[in-house]
Amino acid sequence: MSELNKEVVDLVWGKPTGGGVSTSIFRRWSQGFVFSEHEQTALKQFEGGPCAVIAPVQAFLLKNILFNRESSTWRKMSEEEQKMALCSTLSEILESACASPSTGFCFVTWAKGQSPHPSTLSKTQTQSQTQDMPRPESSQSPQEQQPTALAAEDLGFEQFHSVLHKLTVLSVSDLREEVLSLYQSWRGCCGVLLFLYSVILTKGIENIRNEIQDPTEPLIDPIHGHGSQSLVNLLITGHAVSNVWDGDRECSGMKLHGIHKQASVGFLTLMESLRYCKVGTFLKSPKFPIWILGSETHLSVFFTKEMSLVGPESPSEQARRVFQSFDPEDNGFIPESLLEDVMKALDLVSEPEYVSLVKSKLDPESLGIILLGPFLLEFFPDQDSGIPDSFPIYHYNGLKQSNHKERVEYVEGTALVLGFEDPMVRTDDTPVKRCLQTKWPYIELLWTTNLSPSMN
Repeated sequence: MSELNKEVVDLVWGKPTGGGVSTSIFRRWSQGFVFSEHEQTALKQFEGGPCAVIAPVQAFLLKNILFNRESSTWRKMSEEEQKMALCSTLSEILESACASPSTGFCFVTWAKGQSPHPSTLSKTQTQSQTQDMPRPESSQSPQEQQPTALAAEDLGFEQFHSVLHKLTVLSVSDLREEVLSLYQSWRGCCGVLLFLYSVILTKGIENIRNEIQDPTEPLIDPIHGHGSQSLVNLLITGHAVSNVWDGDRECSGMKLHGIHKQASVGFLTLMESLRYCKVGTFLKSPKFPIWILGSETHLSVFFTKEMSLVGPESPSEQARRVFQSFDPEDNGFIPESLLEDVMKALDLVSEPEYVSLVKSKLDPESLGIILLGPFLLEFFPDQDSGIPDSFPIYHYNGLKQSNHKERVEYVEGTALVLGFEDPMVRTDDTPVKRCLQTKWPYIELLWTTNLSPSMN
């Protein structure tokens, strides 16, 4: 790994002033993939930062458990089932990141004999938590703890990078076999980073640099420890683009890369409700009803088993998407000069006389604009989206301190998706609801707990 170390470190951590990444940031990222003792299909996150890897892995894990597994008891898994589900998920993400099958799949793991000893880790973890963390990770004694996830005190940033080994396999069957054989590495010290580095080398450092909008921007912020949108997109889609819109856009002669095909799991962000960005259809309407939710500082996961939520795009949904592609600033209207282009893009009758007639009907006051709402009502009235009025929902947050009684468990609830009219039920205005309203403007959430789940 030595010749690749500098390139990998620069790409992931940037070039922090002072010559290295702080001990506390590295420690936060030095956990493995560990299942919650209170929710057998949920991964735990010990401190802020690695949610940029853990939340996408959790989303794909849920996809595989809910939709690829025959058992109806999706919240119950034996240790062997946990192993198979996690390894299948990691293999899938590595496969999607592979730029070219001929280059094979890369694994970054411990050099022979260099893996930190689990007992040392448990002991050191307990010590480091006593010194640095206000919340103890577990009341269990070190001997009883699972293979943990925080790194040993004597394994610093520099030493970690000096004991890594790179391995390449060429076939998908070898990939899956190798992921299984490395199970203890994934769930032990630094498992999250070992997996992240494996994805990066499988994708190719140069390929990632070509996709990131600003190649000097690191995948992990070395000051605050948060993962970038490029990192999240890499794990969700296999492409490390920096934006969440559909397709590429041009701005001042510069091409800005977006998402190019429907993702398996989706992404919604609170930033859209604040009008900082707009997530495109490929992330908003994924293949499976599972969405990673982004707040200002953290990632969680919202999911349901209701597949009708991700059915084929209805004509009205397609019309909305096409109309909005001509309204990049999300004003809710377009100049009337673009109406003909929109109608052509939707294969509607677009003869000049008819377009002129539609303009006069949709813009009776001659303001020179066409509003989205009236346009949809004119051409796609009373279209049933096929979404049920209510359906069971779940929310996952891997941070223990963000869960009720500090137990990492799914929060259950019911979603009501209502029409344009004022809803009969109006629930509290919460960050989760505001985030989901960027996809379902009239959604209401009824949770089984007294408190709405936290996105932070």
